[in-house]
Amino acid sequence: MNGAESLVRTLVAGDVNVCFTNPGTSEMHFVAALDRVDGMRCVLGLFEGIVTGAADGYYRMAGKPASTLLHLGPGLANGLANLHNAKKAHSGIVNIVGQHATYHIEYNAPLTSDIEGLARPMSAWVRTSPDSKSIARDGAAAIAAARSHPGQIATLILPADTAWNEADGIAQVPEDSQRASYSPQAVDEAARVLRSGEQTLLLLTGKALTEEGLALAARIAGKTGCKVMGQTYNPRMARGRGRFSIDRIPYVIEQALPILKDFRHIVLVETNDPVAFFAYPNKPSLLKPEGCEVHRMCESGENSVAALHALADALGAKASDAKPQQLVELAKPTGALTHASIAQAIALAIPENAIVVDESITTGRGFFPPTAAAAPHDWLQNMGGSIGFSTPVATGAAVACPDRKVICMVGDGSAMYTLQSLWTQAREGLDVTTIVFANRTYQILKGEFAGVDAGEPGRKALDMLNIDNPTLDWVSLAKGMGVSAQSVTTAEDFSKSLTNAVREKGPRLIEVVM
Repeated sequence: MNGAESLVRTLVAGDVNVCFTNPGTSEMHFVAALDRVDGMRCVLGLFEGIVTGAADGYYRMAGKPASTLLHLGPGLANGLANLHNAKKAHSGIVNIVGQHATYHIEYNAPLTSDIEGLARPMSAWVRTSPDSKSIARDGAAAIAAARSHPGQIATLILPADTAWNEADGIAQVPEDSQRASYSPQAVDEAARVLRSGEQTLLLLTGKALTEEGLALAARIAGKTGCKVMGQTYNPRMARGRGRFSIDRIPYVIEQALPILKDFRHIVLVETNDPVAFFAYPNKPSLLKPEGCEVHRMCESGENSVAALHALADALGAKASDAKPQQLVELAKPTGALTHASIAQAIALAIPENAIVVDESITTGRGFFPPTAAAAPHDWLQNMGGSIGFSTPVATGAAVACPDRKVICMVGDGSAMYTLQSLWTQAREGLDVTTIVFANRTYQILKGEFAGVDAGEPGRKALDMLNIDNPTLDWVSLAKGMGVSAQSVTTAEDFSKSLTNAVREKGPRLIEVVM
Protein backbone atom coordinates (compact mmCIF):
# COMPACT_ATOMS: atom_id res chain seq x y z
CA MET A 1 0.00 0.00 0.00
CA ASN A 2 1.48 3.35 -1.00
CA GLY A 3 0.91 6.69 0.72
CA ALA A 4 -1.90 7.77 -1.59
CA GLU A 5 -3.86 4.58 -0.97
CA SER A 6 -3.34 4.85 2.78
CA LEU A 7 -4.84 8.35 2.60
CA VAL A 8 -7.87 7.32 0.51
CA ARG A 9 -8.56 4.40 2.86
CA THR A 10 -8.24 6.72 5.86
CA LEU A 11 -10.69 9.17 4.29
CA VAL A 12 -13.27 6.45 3.63
CA ALA A 13 -12.84 5.01 7.13
CA GLY A 14 -13.36 8.53 8.47
CA ASP A 15 -16.70 8.89 6.60
CA VAL A 16 -15.29 11.24 3.97
CA ASN A 17 -16.73 9.44 0.97
CA VAL A 18 -17.04 12.16 -1.70
CA CYS A 19 -14.05 13.72 -3.45
CA PHE A 20 -14.56 16.75 -5.70
CA THR A 21 -11.56 16.69 -8.01
CA ASN A 22 -9.47 18.53 -10.58
CA PRO A 23 -6.16 16.64 -10.50
CA GLY A 24 -2.85 16.99 -12.34
CA THR A 25 0.42 15.09 -12.69
CA SER A 26 1.40 15.26 -9.03
CA GLU A 27 -1.90 13.71 -7.96
CA MET A 28 -1.94 10.71 -10.31
CA HIS A 29 -1.10 8.19 -7.56
CA PHE A 30 -4.04 9.52 -5.56
CA VAL A 31 -6.20 9.12 -8.69
CA ALA A 32 -4.93 5.55 -9.10
CA ALA A 33 -5.71 4.83 -5.45
CA LEU A 34 -9.31 5.89 -6.03
CA ASP A 35 -9.56 3.02 -8.50
CA ARG A 36 -8.34 0.52 -5.91
CA VAL A 37 -10.43 1.66 -2.95
CA ASP A 38 -14.18 1.18 -2.74
CA GLY A 39 -16.42 3.69 -1.04
CA MET A 40 -15.26 7.03 -2.49
CA ARG A 41 -17.43 8.87 -5.01
CA CYS A 42 -15.34 11.04 -7.33
CA VAL A 43 -16.90 14.13 -8.93
CA LEU A 44 -14.86 15.97 -11.56
CA GLY A 45 -15.02 19.75 -11.90
CA LEU A 46 -13.54 21.50 -14.93
CA PHE A 47 -12.33 24.42 -12.82
CA GLU A 48 -11.08 24.40 -9.25
CA GLY A 49 -13.67 26.97 -8.15
CA ILE A 50 -16.30 24.35 -8.99
CA VAL A 51 -14.50 21.81 -6.82
CA THR A 52 -14.18 24.02 -3.74
CA GLY A 53 -17.68 25.50 -4.07
CA ALA A 54 -19.22 22.05 -4.43
CA ALA A 55 -17.46 20.93 -1.24
CA ASP A 56 -19.04 23.93 0.51
CA GLY A 57 -22.53 23.03 -0.72
CA TYR A 58 -22.02 19.39 0.21
CA TYR A 59 -21.11 20.24 3.79
CA ARG A 60 -24.05 22.61 4.23
CA MET A 61 -26.51 19.86 3.33
CA ALA A 62 -24.76 16.66 4.44
CA GLY A 63 -23.40 18.10 7.69
CA LYS A 64 -20.06 16.37 7.14
CA PRO A 65 -16.97 17.20 5.07
CA ALA A 66 -16.13 16.07 1.57
CA SER A 67 -12.59 16.17 0.25
CA THR A 68 -11.19 18.09 -2.67
CA LEU A 69 -8.24 17.17 -4.87
CA LEU A 70 -6.37 20.14 -6.37
CA HIS A 71 -3.21 20.45 -8.46
CA LEU A 72 -0.33 22.29 -6.81
CA GLY A 73 -0.37 25.99 -5.91
CA PRO A 74 -2.08 27.32 -9.05
CA GLY A 75 -4.88 24.77 -8.69
CA LEU A 76 -5.41 25.81 -5.09
CA ALA A 77 -5.27 29.48 -6.11
CA ASN A 78 -8.03 28.90 -8.65
CA GLY A 79 -10.23 27.52 -5.89
CA LEU A 80 -9.51 30.15 -3.22
CA ALA A 81 -12.51 32.41 -3.91
CA ASN A 82 -15.00 29.68 -3.08
CA LEU A 83 -12.84 28.50 -0.18
CA HIS A 84 -13.24 32.06 1.13
CA ASN A 85 -17.02 31.69 0.87
CA ALA A 86 -16.84 28.28 2.56
CA LYS A 87 -14.72 29.66 5.40
CA LYS A 88 -17.27 32.42 6.06
CA ALA A 89 -20.03 29.76 6.08
CA HIS A 90 -18.07 27.60 8.55
CA SER A 91 -18.14 24.69 6.11
CA GLY A 92 -15.86 21.77 6.91
CA ILE A 93 -13.68 20.65 3.98
CA VAL A 94 -10.72 18.27 3.74
CA ASN A 95 -8.72 20.11 1.10
CA ILE A 96 -6.04 17.91 -0.52
CA VAL A 97 -3.43 19.67 -2.65
CA GLY A 98 -0.69 17.93 -4.60
CA GLN A 99 2.91 19.10 -4.40
CA HIS A 100 6.12 18.34 -6.29
CA ALA A 101 8.15 15.42 -4.96
CA THR A 102 10.18 16.53 -1.96
CA TYR A 103 13.48 16.19 -3.81
CA HIS A 104 12.18 18.12 -6.86
CA ILE A 105 11.10 21.32 -5.09
CA GLU A 106 14.66 22.69 -4.85
CA TYR A 107 14.90 22.92 -8.66
CA ASN A 108 12.16 25.58 -8.83
CA ALA A 109 10.24 23.94 -11.66
CA PRO A 110 7.57 26.13 -13.33
CA LEU A 111 4.72 25.05 -11.03
CA THR A 112 6.69 25.43 -7.80
CA SER A 113 5.02 27.80 -5.33
CA ASP A 114 4.45 28.41 -1.63
CA ILE A 115 1.38 26.21 -1.26
CA GLU A 116 1.22 26.57 2.52
CA GLY A 117 1.33 30.35 2.11
CA LEU A 118 -1.55 30.22 -0.36
CA ALA A 119 -3.58 27.90 1.86
CA ARG A 120 -3.30 29.64 5.22
CA PRO A 121 -5.63 32.63 4.69
CA MET A 122 -8.57 30.33 3.92
CA SER A 123 -7.63 27.34 6.08
CA ALA A 124 -7.80 26.83 9.84
CA TRP A 125 -5.45 23.82 9.58
CA VAL A 126 -2.54 23.41 7.15
CA ARG A 127 0.04 20.62 6.99
CA THR A 128 2.50 19.20 4.44
CA SER A 129 3.06 15.47 4.86
CA PRO A 130 6.84 14.91 5.17
CA ASP A 131 6.87 11.24 4.11
CA SER A 132 4.60 8.40 3.01
CA LYS A 133 4.32 6.90 6.49
CA SER A 134 2.88 10.18 7.81
CA ILE A 135 0.11 10.60 5.26
CA ALA A 136 -2.58 8.47 6.88
CA ARG A 137 -2.00 10.06 10.29
CA ASP A 138 -2.04 13.54 8.75
CA GLY A 139 -5.20 12.69 6.81
CA ALA A 140 -6.94 11.58 10.00
CA ALA A 141 -5.93 14.84 11.68
CA ALA A 142 -7.28 16.82 8.72
CA ILE A 143 -10.64 15.04 8.97
CA ALA A 144 -10.83 15.78 12.69
CA ALA A 145 -10.05 19.46 12.04
CA ALA A 146 -12.69 19.74 9.30
CA ARG A 147 -15.31 18.15 11.57
CA SER A 148 -14.75 20.69 14.36
CA HIS A 149 -17.60 22.87 15.62
CA PRO A 150 -17.92 25.13 13.79
CA GLY A 151 -16.66 23.38 10.68
CA GLN A 152 -13.39 24.55 9.19
CA ILE A 153 -11.17 24.07 6.17
CA ALA A 154 -8.25 21.68 6.65
CA THR A 155 -5.63 21.72 3.86
CA LEU A 156 -3.34 18.70 3.54
CA ILE A 157 -0.48 19.07 1.07
CA LEU A 158 0.69 15.84 -0.50
CA PRO A 159 4.17 15.72 -2.12
CA ALA A 160 4.21 13.29 -5.04
CA ASP A 161 6.85 10.96 -3.61
CA THR A 162 5.00 10.65 -0.30
CA ALA A 163 2.04 9.45 -2.40
CA TRP A 164 3.94 6.81 -4.35
CA ASN A 165 6.27 5.49 -1.62
CA GLU A 166 5.25 2.63 0.65
CA ALA A 167 3.09 3.40 3.71
CA ASP A 168 2.13 1.50 6.86
CA GLY A 169 -1.65 1.45 6.52
CA ILE A 170 -4.67 3.54 7.47
CA ALA A 171 -5.08 5.76 10.53
CA GLN A 172 -8.05 6.03 12.84
CA VAL A 173 -9.80 9.39 12.90
CA PRO A 174 -10.29 10.79 16.41
CA GLU A 175 -13.85 10.85 17.68
CA ASP A 176 -15.90 13.89 16.69
CA SER A 177 -15.51 16.76 19.07
CA GLN A 178 -18.84 17.48 20.69
CA ARG A 179 -20.57 20.70 19.70
CA ALA A 180 -19.85 23.19 22.44
CA SER A 181 -22.88 23.68 24.63
CA TYR A 182 -23.71 27.24 25.62
CA SER A 183 -23.24 29.61 28.51
CA PRO A 184 -26.11 29.48 31.03
CA GLN A 185 -24.98 32.89 32.23
CA ALA A 186 -25.33 34.30 28.70
CA VAL A 187 -28.84 32.81 28.48
CA ASP A 188 -29.74 34.37 31.84
CA GLU A 189 -28.49 37.75 30.60
CA ALA A 190 -30.53 37.42 27.38
CA ALA A 191 -33.61 36.55 29.44
CA ARG A 192 -33.05 39.61 31.64
CA VAL A 193 -32.83 41.85 28.58
CA LEU A 194 -35.97 40.37 27.03
CA ARG A 195 -37.93 40.83 30.26
CA SER A 196 -36.92 44.51 30.43
CA GLY A 197 -39.59 45.62 27.98
CA GLU A 198 -37.07 47.65 25.99
CA GLN A 199 -37.04 47.15 22.26
CA THR A 200 -34.84 44.15 21.55
CA LEU A 201 -33.69 42.36 18.41
CA LEU A 202 -32.95 38.64 18.54
CA LEU A 203 -30.45 38.23 15.67
CA LEU A 204 -29.88 34.69 14.39
CA THR A 205 -27.73 32.65 12.06
CA GLY A 206 -26.20 29.15 11.97
CA LYS A 207 -28.13 26.27 13.55
CA ALA A 208 -30.56 28.77 15.09
CA LEU A 209 -32.10 29.03 11.59
CA THR A 210 -33.16 25.38 11.50
CA GLU A 211 -36.88 24.68 11.74
CA GLU A 212 -36.51 23.84 15.44
CA GLY A 213 -34.48 26.95 16.20
CA LEU A 214 -36.94 29.20 14.41
CA ALA A 215 -39.91 27.62 16.21
CA LEU A 216 -38.25 28.42 19.53
CA ALA A 217 -37.57 31.98 18.37
CA ALA A 218 -41.26 32.34 17.45
CA ARG A 219 -42.25 31.33 20.99
CA ILE A 220 -39.78 33.82 22.49
CA ALA A 221 -40.98 36.63 20.21
CA GLY A 222 -44.61 35.89 21.01
CA LYS A 223 -43.93 35.92 24.74
CA THR A 224 -41.71 39.00 24.91
CA GLY A 225 -42.57 41.11 21.87
CA CYS A 226 -38.98 41.10 20.64
CA LYS A 227 -38.16 41.25 16.93
CA VAL A 228 -36.44 38.25 15.34
CA MET A 229 -34.26 38.66 12.26
CA GLY A 230 -31.52 36.83 10.42
CA GLN A 231 -28.22 38.36 9.44
CA THR A 232 -28.04 39.59 5.84
CA TYR A 233 -26.67 36.32 4.43
CA ASN A 234 -26.90 32.89 6.02
CA PRO A 235 -25.42 29.45 5.31
CA ARG A 236 -28.79 27.71 5.47
CA MET A 237 -32.26 28.74 6.59
CA ALA A 238 -35.42 26.66 6.99
CA ARG A 239 -38.27 28.45 5.22
CA GLY A 240 -41.74 27.94 3.78
CA ARG A 241 -45.25 27.22 5.02
CA GLY A 242 -45.50 26.09 8.62
CA ARG A 243 -42.15 27.62 9.56
CA PHE A 244 -41.51 30.87 11.37
CA SER A 245 -40.75 33.44 8.69
CA ILE A 246 -38.24 36.14 9.55
CA ASP A 247 -36.74 39.05 7.66
CA ARG A 248 -33.02 39.59 7.19
CA ILE A 249 -31.10 42.79 7.81
CA PRO A 250 -31.10 44.52 4.41
CA TYR A 251 -27.88 44.75 2.41
CA VAL A 252 -28.47 48.42 1.53
CA ILE A 253 -27.43 50.70 4.38
CA GLU A 254 -30.23 53.19 3.75
CA GLN A 255 -32.73 50.35 4.19
CA ALA A 256 -31.03 48.76 7.20
CA LEU A 257 -30.64 51.88 9.35
CA PRO A 258 -34.38 52.71 9.68
CA ILE A 259 -35.17 49.08 10.56
CA LEU A 260 -32.58 48.97 13.35
CA LYS A 261 -32.83 52.54 14.67
CA ASP A 262 -35.21 51.92 17.58
CA PHE A 263 -33.57 48.87 19.12
CA ARG A 264 -32.03 49.38 22.54
CA HIS A 265 -30.63 45.84 22.70
CA ILE A 266 -29.44 43.20 20.21
CA VAL A 267 -29.04 39.59 21.36
CA LEU A 268 -26.59 37.72 19.13
CA VAL A 269 -27.14 34.03 18.41
CA GLU A 270 -24.14 32.65 16.48
CA THR A 271 -23.85 35.95 14.60
CA ASN A 272 -21.91 39.21 15.03
CA ASP A 273 -22.71 42.92 15.24
CA PRO A 274 -24.56 43.99 12.08
CA VAL A 275 -22.10 45.78 9.81
CA ALA A 276 -22.21 47.24 6.31
CA PHE A 277 -20.93 45.00 3.54
CA PHE A 278 -18.61 47.79 2.33
CA ALA A 279 -17.43 51.20 3.45
CA TYR A 280 -19.17 54.15 1.79
CA PRO A 281 -18.37 57.86 2.12
CA ASN A 282 -20.36 59.52 4.91
CA LYS A 283 -22.15 56.29 5.85
CA PRO A 284 -21.63 54.23 9.02
CA SER A 285 -19.85 50.88 9.10
CA LEU A 286 -21.82 49.70 12.14
CA LEU A 287 -25.55 49.46 11.51
CA LYS A 288 -26.74 49.34 15.11
CA PRO A 289 -28.03 52.65 16.50
CA GLU A 290 -26.00 54.72 18.91
CA GLY A 291 -26.51 53.57 22.49
CA CYS A 292 -27.75 50.11 21.48
CA GLU A 293 -26.32 47.41 23.78
CA VAL A 294 -25.18 44.12 22.24
CA HIS A 295 -25.40 40.87 24.22
CA ARG A 296 -23.81 37.68 22.88
CA MET A 297 -25.82 34.58 23.82
CA CYS A 298 -24.03 32.09 21.51
CA GLU A 299 -20.74 31.95 19.68
CA SER A 300 -20.57 30.33 16.26
CA GLY A 301 -20.40 26.58 16.76
CA GLU A 302 -22.11 26.58 20.15
CA ASN A 303 -25.38 24.72 20.54
CA SER A 304 -27.69 27.60 19.70
CA VAL A 305 -30.81 25.41 19.53
CA ALA A 306 -30.20 24.17 23.09
CA ALA A 307 -29.58 27.78 24.16
CA LEU A 308 -32.88 28.89 22.60
CA HIS A 309 -34.62 26.03 24.43
CA ALA A 310 -33.11 27.25 27.69
CA LEU A 311 -34.07 30.84 26.92
CA ALA A 312 -37.65 29.87 26.12
CA ASP A 313 -37.86 27.94 29.39
CA ALA A 314 -36.39 30.83 31.36
CA LEU A 315 -39.02 33.16 29.88
CA GLY A 316 -41.88 30.69 30.24
CA ALA A 317 -42.42 30.87 26.48
CA LYS A 318 -44.65 28.06 25.20
CA ALA A 319 -45.60 26.92 21.72
CA SER A 320 -48.98 28.59 22.21
CA ASP A 321 -47.21 31.96 22.57
CA ALA A 322 -46.09 31.94 18.92
CA LYS A 323 -48.19 34.38 16.94
CA PRO A 324 -49.76 33.30 13.63
CA GLN A 325 -48.18 34.95 10.62
CA GLN A 326 -49.85 36.54 7.63
CA LEU A 327 -48.08 35.27 4.51
CA VAL A 328 -48.15 36.74 1.03
CA GLU A 329 -50.95 35.20 -1.03
CA LEU A 330 -49.53 33.27 -3.96
CA ALA A 331 -51.02 33.79 -7.41
CA LYS A 332 -49.83 32.78 -10.85
CA PRO A 333 -48.00 35.79 -12.32
CA THR A 334 -48.90 37.38 -15.62
CA GLY A 335 -47.51 40.10 -17.85
CA ALA A 336 -44.00 41.51 -17.77
CA LEU A 337 -41.04 40.01 -15.97
CA THR A 338 -40.62 42.13 -12.86
CA HIS A 339 -38.99 41.37 -9.54
CA ALA A 340 -42.47 40.80 -8.09
CA SER A 341 -43.73 38.50 -10.85
CA ILE A 342 -40.48 36.51 -10.80
CA ALA A 343 -40.78 36.07 -7.03
CA GLN A 344 -44.37 34.83 -7.37
CA ALA A 345 -43.38 32.29 -10.04
CA ILE A 346 -40.55 30.96 -7.88
CA ALA A 347 -42.72 30.76 -4.78
CA LEU A 348 -45.36 28.78 -6.67
CA ALA A 349 -42.84 26.38 -8.18
CA ILE A 350 -40.69 25.49 -5.15
CA PRO A 351 -41.49 21.83 -4.43
CA GLU A 352 -41.67 20.19 -1.02
CA ASN A 353 -38.24 19.82 0.63
CA ALA A 354 -36.40 21.71 -2.11
CA ILE A 355 -33.00 23.35 -1.66
CA VAL A 356 -32.80 26.92 -2.97
CA VAL A 357 -29.33 28.34 -3.61
CA ASP A 358 -29.55 32.12 -3.91
CA GLU A 359 -27.04 34.30 -5.74
CA SER A 360 -29.66 36.47 -7.38
CA ILE A 361 -28.16 39.60 -5.74
CA THR A 362 -30.12 42.60 -7.12
CA THR A 363 -33.00 40.69 -8.73
CA GLY A 364 -33.58 38.57 -5.64
CA ARG A 365 -33.67 41.15 -2.87
CA GLY A 366 -37.46 41.03 -2.78
CA PHE A 367 -37.81 37.23 -2.97
CA PHE A 368 -38.15 36.57 0.76
CA PRO A 369 -41.76 37.70 1.48
CA PRO A 370 -43.45 35.67 -1.30
CA THR A 371 -41.32 32.55 -0.83
CA ALA A 372 -42.24 32.40 2.87
CA ALA A 373 -45.57 31.00 1.63
CA ALA A 374 -43.93 28.37 -0.61
CA ALA A 375 -43.66 24.68 0.24
CA PRO A 376 -41.15 23.97 3.03
CA HIS A 377 -37.56 24.27 1.79
CA ASP A 378 -34.00 25.25 2.73
CA TRP A 379 -32.46 28.51 1.51
CA LEU A 380 -28.66 28.82 1.07
CA GLN A 381 -26.81 32.11 0.57
CA ASN A 382 -23.34 33.45 -0.20
CA MET A 383 -21.57 34.09 3.08
CA GLY A 384 -18.31 35.46 1.72
CA GLY A 385 -19.49 37.75 -1.08
CA SER A 386 -17.15 36.28 -3.72
CA ILE A 387 -19.33 35.77 -6.79
CA GLY A 388 -19.48 32.53 -8.73
CA PHE A 389 -20.73 30.79 -5.59
CA SER A 390 -24.16 29.47 -6.46
CA THR A 391 -23.75 26.98 -9.30
CA PRO A 392 -20.92 25.05 -7.55
CA VAL A 393 -22.76 25.10 -4.20
CA ALA A 394 -25.90 23.84 -5.94
CA THR A 395 -23.81 21.06 -7.46
CA GLY A 396 -22.47 19.98 -4.08
CA ALA A 397 -25.90 20.23 -2.45
CA ALA A 398 -27.35 17.96 -5.15
CA VAL A 399 -24.59 15.40 -4.57
CA ALA A 400 -25.34 15.48 -0.82
CA CYS A 401 -29.13 15.22 -1.26
CA PRO A 402 -29.94 13.29 -4.45
CA ASP A 403 -33.58 12.91 -3.39
CA ARG A 404 -34.17 16.68 -3.17
CA LYS A 405 -34.74 19.19 -5.97
CA VAL A 406 -32.15 21.98 -6.06
CA ILE A 407 -33.09 25.38 -7.48
CA CYS A 408 -30.16 27.68 -8.22
CA MET A 409 -30.83 31.39 -8.77
CA VAL A 410 -28.02 33.47 -10.22
CA GLY A 411 -27.40 36.65 -12.19
CA ASP A 412 -25.78 36.32 -15.61
CA GLY A 413 -22.58 38.08 -14.52
CA SER A 414 -22.08 35.79 -11.52
CA ALA A 415 -22.98 32.67 -13.49
CA MET A 416 -20.15 33.27 -15.97
CA TYR A 417 -17.58 32.83 -13.19
CA THR A 418 -18.35 29.15 -12.69
CA LEU A 419 -20.25 28.18 -15.82
CA GLN A 420 -18.51 24.79 -15.88
CA SER A 421 -20.76 23.65 -13.00
CA LEU A 422 -23.38 22.84 -15.63
CA TRP A 423 -21.06 20.26 -17.19
CA THR A 424 -20.58 18.51 -13.86
CA GLN A 425 -24.33 18.55 -13.24
CA ALA A 426 -24.93 16.95 -16.65
CA ARG A 427 -22.20 14.36 -16.19
CA GLU A 428 -23.47 13.35 -12.73
CA GLY A 429 -27.17 13.60 -13.63
CA LEU A 430 -27.78 16.03 -10.78
CA ASP A 431 -31.30 17.29 -10.12
CA VAL A 432 -30.58 21.03 -10.39
CA THR A 433 -32.72 23.69 -12.06
CA THR A 434 -30.65 26.81 -12.70
CA ILE A 435 -32.38 30.16 -13.20
CA VAL A 436 -30.16 32.78 -14.82
CA PHE A 437 -31.41 36.35 -14.52
CA ALA A 438 -30.05 37.89 -17.72
CA ASN A 439 -30.07 41.66 -17.29
CA ARG A 440 -26.93 41.95 -19.47
CA THR A 441 -25.12 44.00 -16.83
CA TYR A 442 -23.34 43.89 -13.50
CA GLN A 443 -26.38 45.59 -11.99
CA ILE A 444 -25.01 45.35 -8.46
CA LEU A 445 -21.96 47.37 -9.52
CA LYS A 446 -24.09 50.13 -11.00
CA GLY A 447 -25.71 50.53 -7.61
CA GLU A 448 -22.34 50.41 -5.87
CA PHE A 449 -20.93 53.03 -8.27
CA ALA A 450 -23.64 55.41 -7.10
CA GLY A 451 -23.36 54.25 -3.48
CA VAL A 452 -19.72 55.26 -3.17
CA ASP A 453 -20.40 58.66 -4.78
CA ALA A 454 -18.15 57.97 -7.75
CA GLY A 455 -20.15 60.37 -9.93
CA GLU A 456 -21.88 59.66 -13.20
CA PRO A 457 -20.36 56.72 -15.09
CA GLY A 458 -18.88 57.64 -18.49
CA ARG A 459 -18.37 55.43 -21.52
CA LYS A 460 -15.34 53.55 -20.20
CA ALA A 461 -16.97 53.01 -16.81
CA LEU A 462 -20.18 51.73 -18.40
CA ASP A 463 -18.17 49.37 -20.58
CA MET A 464 -16.89 47.76 -17.37
CA LEU A 465 -20.39 47.49 -15.90
CA ASN A 466 -22.29 46.10 -18.90
CA ILE A 467 -21.97 42.60 -20.39
CA ASP A 468 -24.19 43.04 -23.44
CA ASN A 469 -21.58 43.37 -26.19
CA PRO A 470 -21.69 40.60 -27.26
CA THR A 471 -24.87 39.29 -25.65
CA LEU A 472 -24.45 36.04 -23.76
CA ASP A 473 -26.54 33.21 -25.22
CA TRP A 474 -27.41 31.14 -22.16
CA VAL A 475 -29.42 28.54 -24.05
CA SER A 476 -26.44 27.76 -26.27
CA LEU A 477 -24.00 27.89 -23.36
CA ALA A 478 -26.08 25.42 -21.34
CA LYS A 479 -26.64 23.05 -24.25
CA GLY A 480 -22.91 23.12 -24.94
CA MET A 481 -22.44 21.79 -21.39
CA GLY A 482 -25.05 19.07 -21.89
CA VAL A 483 -27.90 20.80 -20.05
CA SER A 484 -31.37 21.37 -21.53
CA ALA A 485 -32.24 25.06 -21.58
CA GLN A 486 -34.81 27.60 -22.69
CA SER A 487 -35.21 31.37 -22.60
CA VAL A 488 -38.29 33.22 -21.35
CA THR A 489 -39.39 36.83 -21.68
CA THR A 490 -42.79 36.90 -19.92
CA ALA A 491 -44.00 36.05 -16.44
CA GLU A 492 -46.40 33.42 -17.81
CA ASP A 493 -43.65 31.65 -19.74
CA PHE A 494 -41.29 31.73 -16.79
CA SER A 495 -43.89 30.32 -14.41
CA LYS A 496 -44.77 27.54 -16.84
CA SER A 497 -41.14 26.70 -17.64
CA LEU A 498 -40.08 26.65 -14.00
CA THR A 499 -43.04 24.52 -12.94
CA ASN A 500 -42.22 22.00 -15.67
CA ALA A 501 -38.49 22.02 -14.89
CA VAL A 502 -38.92 21.20 -11.22
CA ARG A 503 -41.21 18.29 -12.09
CA GLU A 504 -38.51 16.67 -14.22
CA LYS A 505 -35.37 14.96 -12.96
CA GLY A 506 -31.93 16.11 -14.02
CA PRO A 507 -30.27 19.43 -14.80
CA ARG A 508 -32.21 22.19 -16.52
CA LEU A 509 -31.52 25.89 -17.16
CA ILE A 510 -33.95 28.76 -17.66
CA GLU A 511 -32.70 32.10 -18.92
CA VAL A 512 -34.92 34.92 -17.65
CA VAL A 513 -34.39 37.86 -19.99
CA MET A 514 -34.87 40.99 -17.91
